[in-house]
Amino acid sequence: MSKMDSRTDAVAERHRKIQHEQDAKDRSAPTPSAKNTEPVQAGHRDEPENPLPRQRLEKPGVEAQMELRPRFLAPDYKGSGKLDGMCAIVTGGDSGIGRAVAVLFAREGADLALVYLNEHEDAEETRRYVEAEGRRCHLLSGDVSDSSFCNKAVAETVKNLGRLDILVNNAAFQMHAQQIEDVSDERLDLTLQTNIGGYFRMARAAVPHMKRGASIINSGSVTGLQGSSHLLDYSATKGAIHAFTKSLASSLLDQGIRVNAVAPGPVWTPLNPADQQAERIAHFGAKTDMKRPAQPEELSPAYVFLAAPCCASYITGIVLPVTGSVGAI
Repeated sequence: MSKMDSRTDAVAERHRKIQHEQDAKDRSAPTPSAKNTEPVQAGHRDEPENPLPRQRLEKPGVEAQMELRPRFLAPDYKGSGKLDGMCAIVTGGDSGIGRAVAVLFAREGADLALVYLNEHEDAEETRRYVEAEGRRCHLLSGDVSDSSFCNKAVAETVKNLGRLDILVNNAAFQMHAQQIEDVSDERLDLTLQTNIGGYFRMARAAVPHMKRGASIINSGSVTGLQGSSHLLDYSATKGAIHAFTKSLASSLLDQGIRVNAVAPGPVWTPLNPADQQAERIAHFGAKTDMKRPAQPEELSPAYVFLAAPCCASYITGIVLPVTGSVGAI
C-alpha cells in the first residue's frame, strides 16, 4: 500500500468515526417537540398578540377609534440628545408609525412638524405627546399628492421652526384587492400619487433647505421586498420607494445628506383595520416568524438610529427590514 493510500484510508476512517459519534448522539437525543406556535416576545414588556379586535375602520383610519390602541410611547426608551437642536417633518405623523417616530424624535431633542390628511383628533393627540417631551410641534393638514401643499408644508416648517434637518416620508394609502382587475385607474392613481409621488414631492421641496448632516428616511415595506398577492399597487409603490431611496442617496451623497428606508413588516396601526375586513384583521401578523404584528414603538427606534448623525453618519442608501421574520432580504 502506498503512502497516499494509507493517508486517504486514515481520512476515510476519521469520517466514519465522526459519523458513528453523531449517530450515537442522535439515538440518545430526546424526541423533538412540536414547533412552537406561541407568539414570540423579545422586548422589555409583552406586546399584544392575536386574536386582535375584529374591527373595521373607515378610511383614512382614526387611531382614536381603535378598540386596541397601538402602543407608541416606548416607555423603556431613554432619550440621550441624539437629535438635539434638530427639526423634523414626519408625514403621516398623526398616528401609527408616524406618531411613534414623532414622540421618540422629540424625546431625543427634535422639534416636529406633523403632516397629515384630515385626522385632526389624532394629530392633536400626537402634538400633546410631543409637547409633553418638551419640544415644539407644528401641525400641517393636507395632501402630499399635491405639489403646492408639499412646498407650503416645507416652507411653513422652516418659517415656524427655523430649520429642517430630517424628513420622514411615511404617509400612505393601502387597499387590498383580490385580483388585478379590481384595481381601477382611480385607485392606482391614488396609491401611486400618495405613496411614491408624495415621497418624491416632499423630498424635492425639502432638499433645498437641508444642510450637511441632514437625512431623509422613507417608510418602505416588507411587501416591497417580497411582494403581496393582495396588495398589488401598494407593493409596487413600496418597491419603488426602495429604489427611490437608493437613487436619491446617490444623488445627495456629495451634499452630505443621507437617505435611507425602513421596511416594516405587519404593524398594528389604523392603516390595516381600514383595509382588511374585521374577521381577517383578527389574525393580522400571525404569519410572521414571531407570529404577531409589531407595535409602532417597536419600529420607531430604527428611525431614530437612521436619523441621528451620531449613530448613522456612515449609512446611506440602505433599506432596513424590521419585519418580525428571519431572512427578510
